[in-house]
Amino acid sequence: MARRLRPVGLDFTETAPIRLVFTAEVAAAPESVYRALAEDVTGWPSWFRAVSLARPTHGGAGREIKLMGGVRFQETIMAADAERRYAYRVDRTNVPGVRALLEEWLLTASGSGTRVQWTFAADGSTPFRLGLTAARPGLGHSFRTAVRTLDARLAAAERSAGK
Repeated sequence: MARRLRPVGLDFTETAPIRLVFTAEVAAAPESVYRALAEDVTGWPSWFRAVSLARPTHGGAGREIKLMGGVRFQETIMAADAERRYAYRVDRTNVPGVRALLEEWLLTASGSGTRVQWTFAADGSTPFRLGLTAARPGLGHSFRTAVRTLDARLAAAERSAGK
């Protein structure tokens, strides 16, 4: 991997020069969504189409992620608050122009389901910032599709478990 990124803390979701925030509602309960995000890391490619490989590293304290198209990330888990929040910082990547990147998934009970909020917080060169801003609609579409797919997958798992 070509680039080591600047380490940032959880507050970066509020202070990053580029903050993309997306939300969706799902029927699944927060505990099911959290399990899929934080505990079944290797399952990400089955519901998030952009992800071609996901695996825990460093005894679960990190992740290795590969996206379609060859983008790679080595990440550190920054927060794993059961049923509420899952956040990770990218430490190394092959993406040009990025200087710092943190993603946070917030889960809030909503009726019998969950409100899922994904914050993509980043800093980088001017071309990177412009490109990321232009990619906002595509990232939003990717997020919404992934969350719908995850919700359907969780519902099918509940049905097969007889719940």
